[in-house]
Amino acid sequence: MTNSIAEIEESGCIFVIGSNTTECHPLIARRIFRAKEKGARLIVADPRNIQLGRFADLAVNHRLGSDVALLNGMMHVILENGWEDTDYIAQRTEGFEGLRQAVAPWTPEKVEAVTGVPARDLERLAELYAGNPPSTLLYAMGITQHATGVDNVKSCCNLAMLCGNVGIRGGGVNPLRGQNNVQGACDMGGLPNVLPGYKAVDDPKENLRFSQAWGCSLPDRPGLTISDMVPAMIQGKIKALYVIGENPKLSDPDWNHLHEAMHHLDLLIVQDLFLSETAQAAHVVFPAASLAEKDGTFTNSERRCMRIRRAIEPVGESLPDWEIIQRLSCAMGKPMTYEHPQAIFEEMAGLTASYAGMTYERLKIDGLQWPCPDREHPGTPYLHKTAFARAGGKGAFQAIEYKDPAELPDEEYPFFLTTGRSFSHFHTGTMTRISSHLDTEQKTGFVDIHPADARRLGVENGDVVALTSRRGTMEAPARLTRTVRKGVLFMPIHFGESPANMLTSTVCDPIAKIPEFKVSAVRVEKSTDPAAHSLYA
Repeated sequence: MTNSIAEIEESGCIFVIGSNTTECHPLIARRIFRAKEKGARLIVADPRNIQLGRFADLAVNHRLGSDVALLNGMMHVILENGWEDTDYIAQRTEGFEGLRQAVAPWTPEKVEAVTGVPARDLERLAELYAGNPPSTLLYAMGITQHATGVDNVKSCCNLAMLCGNVGIRGGGVNPLRGQNNVQGACDMGGLPNVLPGYKAVDDPKENLRFSQAWGCSLPDRPGLTISDMVPAMIQGKIKALYVIGENPKLSDPDWNHLHEAMHHLDLLIVQDLFLSETAQAAHVVFPAASLAEKDGTFTNSERRCMRIRRAIEPVGESLPDWEIIQRLSCAMGKPMTYEHPQAIFEEMAGLTASYAGMTYERLKIDGLQWPCPDREHPGTPYLHKTAFARAGGKGAFQAIEYKDPAELPDEEYPFFLTTGRSFSHFHTGTMTRISSHLDTEQKTGFVDIHPADARRLGVENGDVVALTSRRGTMEAPARLTRTVRKGVLFMPIHFGESPANMLTSTVCDPIAKIPEFKVSAVRVEKSTDPAAHSLYA
């Protein structure tokens, strides 16, 4: 996030796009409601009628995958009415004329034809966002999990800069992370092309600095993304896979393809708290300790690094992740001699400029937000206050052209399918489905279908339906609801007995390599499988 979670309460307008915030980020949703009580305007854009939309000044349901068209249309309206921040654009940005030309064709009428959002609603969206500064933009995986995910994010940035909403308190472009330490993992090099602090693996100077610090020779070329690993397994280029705190058997696209790929491995190691679907397929399982059983730090969505403190000893033979990794490294011939996570943190801060001013003592209860470059620095609540973090210090507008999703409905697969989370479960359900209270809330997977579509198909509420895409077929009970538009189906991702990702495509964004989980083409019909009916009876 460019800004802090608490700043949402200081915003004049909150624009939520591609985020079912009340279900997936309920504590952040509370901030939104508090801001509304203080007079903030709330606008929501989502393909479904999500709960947050009921509280919005304006909520629109745009067609799946049409985010760039919607955002370009909002910018078109802002420029047509002279609502842009001309001083900010002149002083703090570059590439504005290219943006102006790119959004010029996106009239409200054209946007309506592509997105399904009425022209008058598009104009009102633009007016509310531009007319109530500071405006904050919140998004989640409804923006990123597309073949055009990078374009979607750049369009969000374009809109924010156009109205002078980056580098100010209460504004910003704020991605809501899907899990508690995604930000921290990325900060510490949990990506195939960077070292800690986002230093490029193939930067000779940085590669040498880390090699010397760690006493080994590091690879000097980027590794593979998850989406590239699967074909590499099938081709025999990857013979062993080490999975830490992840459940790709449910979370990765095209379940059948991944299942085949894993059978090509000579060794699958899984390090996790519970025996997930992936762990059940592993040759070796390392039992990991929970957050209550270990010391260390997490860094959350707002770049806040916080300490966690061991409350109980690790249960059974489980160990903290760092200790498992250290033992494995020693067994493989590379000694590690850390005695406590604090020693790892001190090394981390010494090698990572944005964490350089952090210590265990300074983190205390509330932690610190990076960048925190020295021991006197208080941390940074919001980014880009005086200059953007790029050469020249100016924000760059990007001229983004709209592209259709990679897969559209046709005669054989006439429905859109989108996937996501539900309020009672988290990610692949590894932890939440063993909670009796949460399991009672939602015991099985389901398929949301509009009542008009259900009538046409002869499907009643609770009927088991079969969904088929170009990747496979799976069954789940139908749930008739108007939260989805006609022609659109929704499935949650949490349930191993009805794996939504058996249907999703492996098409990825060409830059970020994130799969297009949010848009697939499927057909739906009543299931004739007796086993499926007995499973959901």
